[in-house]
Amino acid sequence: MEEYEVVIIGAGICGLATAVALHKKGIKSIVMERSESLRNITGTAIGIWQNGWRALDQLGVADALRGTAIPIQRERIVGLDGGKLQEMSMKGEFRSLKRKDLIDTLYAALPPATVKFGCELESIKLDPNTRKPVLRFIDGSSITPKVVIGCEGGKSIVANFLNLKATKMFPLCGVRGLSNYPNGHTFDHEFARFRKDNILVGRIPIDDHLVYWFCARPYVPIDERIWEDPEAIRRSTLELLTDYPQEIKEMIEIADVKSLSFSHLRYRSPWDLRTGTLCKGRVTVAGDAMHVMGPFLGQGGSAGLEDAVVLARNLAQMGLDHVEEAFNMYVKQRRVRVVQLSLQTYLTGMLLGASSRLKKLIFIVLLSLLFRNPSGHVDYDCGGL
Repeated sequence: MEEYEVVIIGAGICGLATAVALHKKGIKSIVMERSESLRNITGTAIGIWQNGWRALDQLGVADALRGTAIPIQRERIVGLDGGKLQEMSMKGEFRSLKRKDLIDTLYAALPPATVKFGCELESIKLDPNTRKPVLRFIDGSSITPKVVIGCEGGKSIVANFLNLKATKMFPLCGVRGLSNYPNGHTFDHEFARFRKDNILVGRIPIDDHLVYWFCARPYVPIDERIWEDPEAIRRSTLELLTDYPQEIKEMIEIADVKSLSFSHLRYRSPWDLRTGTLCKGRVTVAGDAMHVMGPFLGQGGSAGLEDAVVLARNLAQMGLDHVEEAFNMYVKQRRVRVVQLSLQTYLTGMLLGASSRLKKLIFIVLLSLLFRNPSGHVDYDCGGL
């Protein structure tokens, strides 16, 4: 068995960001990634609000990323079923980044050989003598690190080790894509959302040619195999949006087929985050492994970046000889934040998926009572490294 000090499971956004944050604090880590190369799927993008940019500034990669995407100036919400038009100035800095650009930039900020590919975690247990975590991989190899940080997404083996309850499913699914306009698009630099019934379409320009879009709609069992066929994803989405503006339908028609993705939206419930065990001894979780949430606030990725900064700061302050204290501080500092984000996201998603007027009214009342400032989530500052 090989022995390492700090092992991060998963080379997604949060895993790489955590490794960068630790590197900047002088703590060496190894990232174990199950795929054979970076998970830089070309078809997805991620919106980063000002709280996420604060974290990226701390990681030292924000300026490089700002050069890849235009700043978004305003939000516009259009009700296509008789609802009123809402327009508001964007609160703070907001840009939509290609996921590939974010992943590549974080990866480039790491020392060579930090990420080990083709390492799929099979199980985790504690050594009964040393109390160190023992990680066993699919290929039969094992390692005994001092510290384990699970960043492997919503189906996390590390989260299972912590006995976090299984994630749940929204009654909604999401379609995402990128559309390229070779001669340039005519869209304003805005985050536009178009609502009708239980369907929401969002559109965010990345630059003057590339546009990221998503569609959230009710999930039906027939959707289960659609993700295997990108053209079927396109056709089914267009069928739902026949009475949407022509510019929306054209955007989906010209989308890069390789960029199209479909997923049944999942979440970890806010009350499970409030009461669950988020660290045990020398093991903890971050990013979606801790708080996978729907895309309705656009905060999943930014919350993972915040996790990386707070986790590295506490490990550096306490030192690797006091990992348990560092993890307890990390969880204490993050729990309230992620519970609030998850609760607001949950209520927003359930409102969109509600099948009756009474249910919609209940979720509207709860949101108005609990979150009087709906955009207040972007004001958060995770602090310095």
